[in-house]
Amino acid sequence: MASMEARKDDDELTADELRELWAILSEDERVENFLGLPPEDAEDLFTGLAPLEQGELLLAIPVGQRRIWMRTLAPDDAADLLQEIEGDTKEELIKLLDEPTRREVRALMAYAEDDAGGLMSPRFARVRPDMQVDEAIRYLQKQARERLEAIYYAYVLDSEQRLLGVCSFRELFAAAPARLVRDVMQTEPVTVREEMDQEAVALMMKRHGFLALPVVDADDHMKGIVTLDDIVDVVDEEATEDVQKFGGMEALENPYMQTSFGAMIRKRAGWLAILFVGEMFTATAMARYEHEIAKAVVLAVFVPLIISSGGNSGSQASTLIIRAMALGEVKLRDWWRIVQRELAAGLTLGLVLAVVGAIRVSVWEAVFHTYGAPYRLIALTVATSLVGVVTVGTLCGSMLPLMLKRVGLDPASASAPFVATLVDVSGLLIYFTAAKFILRGTLL
Repeated sequence: MASMEARKDDDELTADELRELWAILSEDERVENFLGLPPEDAEDLFTGLAPLEQGELLLAIPVGQRRIWMRTLAPDDAADLLQEIEGDTKEELIKLLDEPTRREVRALMAYAEDDAGGLMSPRFARVRPDMQVDEAIRYLQKQARERLEAIYYAYVLDSEQRLLGVCSFRELFAAAPARLVRDVMQTEPVTVREEMDQEAVALMMKRHGFLALPVVDADDHMKGIVTLDDIVDVVDEEATEDVQKFGGMEALENPYMQTSFGAMIRKRAGWLAILFVGEMFTATAMARYEHEIAKAVVLAVFVPLIISSGGNSGSQASTLIIRAMALGEVKLRDWWRIVQRELAAGLTLGLVLAVVGAIRVSVWEAVFHTYGAPYRLIALTVATSLVGVVTVGTLCGSMLPLMLKRVGLDPASASAPFVATLVDVSGLLIYFTAAKFILRGTLL
């Protein structure tokens, strides 16, 4: 009997092991191992799961235990979880919360998920301006014991909950006990509006270096705070979304292993079809110059070289501009400066590749006698085309994200495959136009 019990204990997963294996375990295995964890480890695991994972686990455990775990979550985390639940079950889970938390959660769920209001926690440290410093400190201690999950700053509100100022704890503890809070607080605090996009909130927090930012409505009524922990999740989410779009697909809404096969196909097939249609224009352009290719087959050899150079330069430019826009380094108003910089960069990079391309043609002729007497003209054609294609690719890649932003679309949609497809057609036109002028009377 003792050996059987020991074997059972050996088979049980620790919280760290369970988290690592979570994605590949079945629902029954997750529930069995989760319920077998010590209470503290189970709480750490549960609060560390993504909202979707929390919701799935909550619906899988016995009904009688759901109340405990729903009440473990802070209001903003509970709202995130409930956003992932559909149907009547959502209302059943809301009813498991105590009345004050229920009101807070319902208020949070009224906001869009990616707005500041959807990120914020409604529980923050608040004091009145006419309090003495020692009274304010005691009041903050009382709030910390009763309802606050984290305290970064004390926010000074009037009787109508308007934000008047903010106090750091260093300022409070350093002040004389009899001084009033209004004499210690910093007026005109940095705030974010409740409808501000989460990416803009992240930039605000990065710019000012605060641990938390107050969220206010149009009348400066304070609604909650967005903390650094919330922003870390936002940055991770936004970066993941942008990287997936760079690959030429729609961003996944859930982690890769939790995305169904059908959803994966839907996210990828649309953009692949669009890119395929775009490449059809490349085939059409090739057909347009079928006569020239038939007369000088050697021209076809350099087609992949030319159009891939334009696509690569465009992808570089689009990646640089998209990232600069995400970091707030460039704005739409900077478009002309970007054109000037990228035009110069495109010409310079094109000249570099032109030299490499011309050397390649010359070396191949010297070693293999591949191109015959007109090899110098072929080298000039390749070099001239590379300058034009790389310049056009660079300009297209840098301007496309700005154009998408201007019409209200996500600049990250200007992905590398999309830019490359766009530049392919222009690359062929430039290449064969240059060939017709330079090789006229020789190969053409």
